[in-house]
Order: sequence, then structure tokens, then C-alpha cells
Amino acid sequence: MSDNGYPASPCVGRCQMDAQRQYCQGCRRTLAEIAGWSTMDIASRRRVLQELDDRGQMPLDTPAGSGRGLA
Repeated sequence: MSDNGYPASPCVGRCQMDAQRQYCQGCRRTLAEIAGWSTMDIASRRRVLQELDDRGQMPLDTPAGSGRGLA
């Protein structure tokens, strides 16, 4: 949490896009989430962080769309 109450960026400095899943292999955010982070309100950032927790449960070698995720 930052000084202003906003959740801090989940960036871990390992920025490389996963072409199959379309999100960063380091922080697991999509390009849209990365680009919009600085303008997101607190609720939006928390929603993204929750989605990152869900994405983190899927091993990187699991094909996208298999087993978990939205229909």
C-alpha cells in the first residue's frame, strides 16, 4: 500500500510478455492493466490485484484456457 492509500504496483521488474496468455510473466498484468495502472482508482487496482492472485495459481506451462479462467 502506498502512502496515499492506493495499492502499489505489482511490478517485479521482470517485464516479458507471455505471448500465449497475453500478460506479463513477472507481474501477470495485461498490457491494458499495465498501461492503465497509474490512472486506476483504488477499487480498480484491488480488482486487478485479486485477478493477479487468480492468475498466479496457474503454472506458466499450462496452456491458456485449460481448466481455469472465464468462459
